[in-house]
Amino acid sequence: MEHILPAYNDPLFSILLIIIISLIIALATYAWGIYKQQKEAGNLLKFLDKFDSSECALDTTDMPYEPHMFKPLTLLAKAFENSGEYHKAISIYLYLIKNIPDDLGKHELMERLGNTYLHAGFLERARSIYVEVLRKKPRNVQVLYELGVVYEMMHKYEKAKEVIEPLELLGEDTYALKKFLEFSQITSSKTTSTQEKMDKLEHILKEEPALYRQIVSVMLQLDTKRAWQIIDTDRIKEILDILWFLPNSQLDLDIIASNTELSTLYYAKGYLQEAAAKSGIFSLDMIATAKQSGFEEADLLFSYLCKKCKQSFPVSFKRCPNCMAINSVEVEEKIAKSSPKTDYSLL
Repeated sequence: MEHILPAYNDPLFSILLIIIISLIIALATYAWGIYKQQKEAGNLLKFLDKFDSSECALDTTDMPYEPHMFKPLTLLAKAFENSGEYHKAISIYLYLIKNIPDDLGKHELMERLGNTYLHAGFLERARSIYVEVLRKKPRNVQVLYELGVVYEMMHKYEKAKEVIEPLELLGEDTYALKKFLEFSQITSSKTTSTQEKMDKLEHILKEEPALYRQIVSVMLQLDTKRAWQIIDTDRIKEILDILWFLPNSQLDLDIIASNTELSTLYYAKGYLQEAAAKSGIFSLDMIATAKQSGFEEADLLFSYLCKKCKQSFPVSFKRCPNCMAINSVEVEEKIAKSSPKTDYSLL
């Protein structure tokens, strides 16, 4: 024993012992990392299994995966999504997420899957996907915005407002979004009186003029007479379609008679009998001129352009159906031959 004990005091032995302990810790850490990675992969597969259903139009069950398939399959999924065949896109995204080994690729595909569910109208599924992505990547600004959109579409406005705080912490300007959510919450409320709604909407309009079109549209439905008081005659082009489709019974003739653009608009529409001066709006002036020449069959057709993504749509929108931008609608009109009139309007 006398010869063995002193060995523990040998510096070489101490160094060797430290090296052995370090190797053991490194091996344990590596093994734990592999275990954790496998567990995460297993959890992701279990999570994705919830979204497998007979709704998916493509059968990928027995299709073997090869790395070279990744790019063409993602392009195919995007093509399906763009053409509105969401079930096929979802099927491909689920297949890829389950088979590709790259974690970064998985999270990007998870985000695309969430977007597809959102555009397809599967809001609860989109919410689950976005929450799962944010669990791993909480600083993902785009996913935070998209999660807010989901809550908004589900009319869970308080939950949508909760998303604003992390966005602000990440340096995002959320003023317009906050006002948009405030506007949406007021208009969808079933307990707020009409008078209170009108007061709140006027207040929001003062704070956020970009909501002018949407606020005018709602106020005309709630209290037509009061709504006419906030119509800005310098911004008629923004609400040209709304004014064009207003029934005769909802017109304020005193306000109309005092404004050249409005007078021309309703002369062109056929509600006024006297010709008005030029309005400066080309389509209205052309129809008015045609009416003065005896041609009574001219009408206006409207389309709606998103100023952000430049996509055009046949109906108006609060959020762009393509890029989900707010306050981005631009009204475009063209002259057409009138069709048989009805009393119905989509606006």
